[in-house]
Amino acid sequence: MSKKSRSKLWFLVHSWLALPIWFFVLIVCVTGTLAVVSQEIVWLANPDIRASKPSDDAQLLNFDQVIAAIKQAEPRVIVQSIIRPDESHFALSVGLTYPDGRSVEAYVNPYSGAIQGLSPSFDFKQFTRALHGWWLVPFTNGYSWGWYLVSLLGLPLLASLVTGLVVYKRFWKGFFKPTLRIRHGARIFWGDFHRLSGIWSIWFIAVISITGTWFLIQAILADNQISISSEPIVPVIAREKVPLSAPGVPAPMITLDDAIRIAGERIPGLDATFVFLPSNAYSHLQIGGRGWYPLMFQTAQLNPYNGDIGVSHQLSDRTALEFVTESMRPLHTGDFGGLWIKLIWAFFGLVLSMMVLSGLLIWTKRTALATLNALRREAKVPRRSAPIQALQAETTEGN
Repeated sequence: MSKKSRSKLWFLVHSWLALPIWFFVLIVCVTGTLAVVSQEIVWLANPDIRASKPSDDAQLLNFDQVIAAIKQAEPRVIVQSIIRPDESHFALSVGLTYPDGRSVEAYVNPYSGAIQGLSPSFDFKQFTRALHGWWLVPFTNGYSWGWYLVSLLGLPLLASLVTGLVVYKRFWKGFFKPTLRIRHGARIFWGDFHRLSGIWSIWFIAVISITGTWFLIQAILADNQISISSEPIVPVIAREKVPLSAPGVPAPMITLDDAIRIAGERIPGLDATFVFLPSNAYSHLQIGGRGWYPLMFQTAQLNPYNGDIGVSHQLSDRTALEFVTESMRPLHTGDFGGLWIKLIWAFFGLVLSMMVLSGLLIWTKRTALATLNALRREAKVPRRSAPIQALQAETTEGN
């Protein structure tokens, strides 16, 4: 075998070895698309998670009314947290603790306060996000190797975007004169589809690849105990500031409405969507939600007895670096602007998946044909060389 033939053979072996990598990329893209709308899929399948109005004129309950309704139905239960989803058609997520020690997450109707059902400890939403994010590999000591494996794909995805734009000359023409030939065979169709979907997904591929690469950096920093967060440490409430009460009787606390009002005065424009109640007598009450910048949450930690704010974490407290890094996750998942943002992310996630599939089909067919041609050339070499060798032998004998 000639040196050129050996080089060609090694190149083909290299090409076939890349096949599992691209299948892995395809699976990650498909699971990511499902993860974006996983909560909506659960909403379609499970009526308990829906925020159904008991009547046309029903009004949303505030957090105090929700707790009162839960206490009326379950007097001995302890409410630990209430989260109001961004989308109004979802029920409230309420953390409950029962006297026997069970801690559960309940779906609570935001109009009546009725407990509609309990969330499983590992539902479809958690499954798809865990499958996409770290391939269900458990976190034993720091980030799992599955997280590293998936987040590492952000680098070749970003490189593919850059090289694709370099290879496809004057790619911007695809915006004005899109070409998709459907009657010229599968090879031409998938080639046109790959280029066209890549052009219209430039912004999305850039967002996904950059944010995916950040997840890799995040894991490296965390596993090396390096923090860039400016979030303050919440001190416990001093013992002398905790009011005394009779045995078995909880100390009086401010209402959640008052707590939200106080937090709103400290953080102008705060849209409070979640509360975490104190876990013990020395813990703070946490109020949080989004403000003018939808990609980040702001929080305030209040003394539950007198409403004094211990610490707060506002947009103005973040550094420029934190503004970038804390925006990465919602930009990656599309979980920051309600249903329409999720649908846009899911659509382009599907387009990205199809683009990877089309590239995989084109590449596989091209590599298969190249392999077949190489095998045919090698098979013809002995048949061609045999007559020449025989003629050389006859000439030698004649001399």
